[in-house]
Amino acid sequence: MTHEFDLVRSLAAGAEDRHAAWDFVRGFAEHWTAAPLDTGGCPEAEVAAAEERLGLRLPPALREAYTLLGGREDLTSNHDTLRAPAELYVDEAGEALVFRDENQGAARWGILLRDLALDDPPVLVRPDLADKNAERWEGWLGRTSLAFLEIVLSEAAQAPTGPVDYLDAPDDEVLERLERDATRLPFPLYPAEDPCIRWFLYRDVLLRDDAGSWIHARGRTAEALDGIRDVLAGDWLEG
Repeated sequence: MTHEFDLVRSLAAGAEDRHAAWDFVRGFAEHWTAAPLDTGGCPEAEVAAAEERLGLRLPPALREAYTLLGGREDLTSNHDTLRAPAELYVDEAGEALVFRDENQGAARWGILLRDLALDDPPVLVRPDLADKNAERWEGWLGRTSLAFLEIVLSEAAQAPTGPVDYLDAPDDEVLERLERDATRLPFPLYPAEDPCIRWFLYRDVLLRDDAGSWIHARGRTAEALDGIRDVLAGDWLEG
């Protein structure tokens, strides 16, 4: 890409169309990370081998996600983990194809087997509970491409190095200023059962509001991140 990346406009398009979602990921990688996506995908042969091993065909959106960015851990696996094609599996109940794990094993993400014939199927999440009989696949995001937009945003906001920080327990004044001065990003509330996560952009800082309990911040630059600490005053972990 040679033109300036408009994060808000590109995300709005990607939230509506899977091909535009991949355009967003390319633009985000080029303008917000250290490297474009030229060599970030899994080889087609790895995806095909996974399909042969599992005896099923991956939905087009999941195949496209893996071949576009499946090898970019900085965009997929800083906190939670995107499984490699060779690690994909069908859950014990034979209900879903699992492709992502929560970093402490508290949940996993997957696509119901009955939805694999869809081009861009819904992604569900299954919490790991002490009472296994109470576990259920629960709604998360309505399309696989939308889920990968969330993965890229969330993993970028939780990178182990780089311009990231976390504001613990922001007070009402901080949340009011966030809503007043930052741009609310065009991304649906989620998870489906308890809508609570919201995304914002303030200048060159990406902000994830976790129901007022935490604010995750990812600056495009270190200087931009320094600026948000002044705008949203509070207990920043790194600042």
